[in-house]
Amino acid sequence: MTAYPELALLIDGEWRRPARRIPVLNPADQSVLGMLPCAGPDDIADAIAAAERGFAKWRRVAPGERAKIILRAAQLIRERADEIAYVSTLEQGKPLAQSKLEVLRACSILEWDANEALRLYGRVIPGEQGMRHIVLREPIGIVAGFSPWNYPVSSPSRKIAGALASGCAIILKASEETPAGSMQLAQALIDAGLPPGVFNLLYGTPSEISEALIPHPSIRLVHFTGSVPVGKHLAALAGQHMKPAIMELGGHGPVIVCADADPVATALASVAIKTRNAGQVCVAPTRWIVHDSIYDSFVETAAKRAAELRMGSGIDGDTDVGPLANPRRVEAIAALVEDARSKGAAIAAGGNRPEGDGFFYPITVLADMPSDCRVLHEEPFGPLLLIQRFSDLDEAIAMANSLPFGLAAYAFTDSASNADRLMDGLECGNLSINHFVASLAETPFGGVKDSGYGREGGVEGLQSYTVVKNVSFKMRVA
Repeated sequence: MTAYPELALLIDGEWRRPARRIPVLNPADQSVLGMLPCAGPDDIADAIAAAERGFAKWRRVAPGERAKIILRAAQLIRERADEIAYVSTLEQGKPLAQSKLEVLRACSILEWDANEALRLYGRVIPGEQGMRHIVLREPIGIVAGFSPWNYPVSSPSRKIAGALASGCAIILKASEETPAGSMQLAQALIDAGLPPGVFNLLYGTPSEISEALIPHPSIRLVHFTGSVPVGKHLAALAGQHMKPAIMELGGHGPVIVCADADPVATALASVAIKTRNAGQVCVAPTRWIVHDSIYDSFVETAAKRAAELRMGSGIDGDTDVGPLANPRRVEAIAALVEDARSKGAAIAAGGNRPEGDGFFYPITVLADMPSDCRVLHEEPFGPLLLIQRFSDLDEAIAMANSLPFGLAAYAFTDSASNADRLMDGLECGNLSINHFVASLAETPFGGVKDSGYGREGGVEGLQSYTVVKNVSFKMRVA
């Protein structure tokens, strides 16, 4: 059995353990896994100074040499995948198989960005005789990255991969509730030969760290993944100091199920996706908008399958749904369900917190929902499957677009005409038709409206870590 690691900060290539510490809990049984050291002002200042030195060297390393180190780190992570996944499940709660997939996804992100950075080309613009216009892409500088608790390996990897591959240094403030994943990524990079100071890792009071990092003149890019309220606060802080930002914020993913879709197969796939991270995913489908003609069959199938799922520790091999990450999520989900129940929504499956230890809540299917239910307007971020009816596709698109969120949307149809109307009409950064995969390493990912701006992943994401310099060179004419 893999032991939970001794937790630490990483500053200038050295592990550091300040005296102030907070507990990290196992959400399945509420036991203390370890004590996490928290950064103070001196640690933050040291991390910035280390990143300044690291960036000065790393930006001069050839892209091919940078790629070799990042690819070697990805190989080490693959070799350590079982160990990293086990520790991730201990602190985050998701079933072990899901943690393993997350670790492998992190590897694919590192590998793709490392290779794609070899193609961060500039260009030459034709000019008059004796004049050359050259466009260069240069690393933007030191990145302040902020990653959430729900994906403790793959979310940090997004920020780390883009920054390092493009030649930037990064200071990552990872989650205090799920800290080990970022440490394990850092150790792989150290073992792969990453120079000191290029990647620094902090934990502590979020406001203290963000308010020290973002205004600092050496920080040139802010990359945040998290809630809309916190994202708006950090975006405003970045704006005050003229810092560009990538804001990957919350969502409330609509799923339009057209009349020509298979209601049984779609319902089974829908329940299966809600078991992923117990619904604690920014791109999670949440609002199912189902055509009248297949509505009853869809609800019946979804409720039956949800009731069959087994909750338990993510370490147990027969667990379908792990615990929620913390008591805050349990309380929030319970309150949303009670509000819907009081307003007349039908509880088709779930709806009650089980007794015993751990932060558990079952996959809950809510049907026939009045439009004033809070959960139809607030991101649930949990194991709730909300089902509404529609009769006309324009009505469904309007329902999907009615909220201020616009991260991921989904649809099921066999009609090319319907697909075209959905592609044109839905307001979102990512649309998946007939499946529930919102993003890949090679595709751009991000939202519109309150779900944020900027992109991570794909060519578009990698370019976010660069600045464009135009050079005009007039040659002396003999």
